[in-house]
Amino acid sequence: MVNKLGNQAFIALGSNMGIREEYLRKAIQLLKEHPHIEVCRESNIYETVPVGYVEQAAFLNMVIEVKTALSPVPLLAVTQSIELECGRTREVRFGPRTLDLDILLYAEEEMKKEGLIIPHPRMHERAFVMVPLSELVPERLLLNVHQTVKEIAQSLPDREDVKLWIPN
Repeated sequence: MVNKLGNQAFIALGSNMGIREEYLRKAIQLLKEHPHIEVCRESNIYETVPVGYVEQAAFLNMVIEVKTALSPVPLLAVTQSIELECGRTREVRFGPRTLDLDILLYAEEEMKKEGLIIPHPRMHERAFVMVPLSELVPERLLLNVHQTVKEIAQSLPDREDVKLWIPN
């Protein structure tokens, strides 16, 4: 842990069970309440079709930018505790969930630890991540794929399945 909120990180949020938008908002509020995390910016919310296990409801997805004094592993512990507080269970890989929080990027770090890889290993393949991330940092270069976030978002074939969500 460092002394100040100096580390920039980007976290993807998703929900496809129950009160989807409320789960996203609750997660953001819980992050804001943490003494070592400051939520700086939020993307729009998008409704997206499921990827992988497709026999489930549509997701609401977004990305937030945070500044944090936490190093990546403690930040992961915070996100996982928020998932649990919102009723997350892990029964089916890529299956339905009340809330999913994934650390996408943390400063300029690259790391591989059990349960945490930064940058997120599949983010550049997922329009539901790259489209909202491109709202926040379109020119950010992802070193692992040597393209900007915007270039990747625009090149993904399933980007048309990522629709700006307008609540009823």
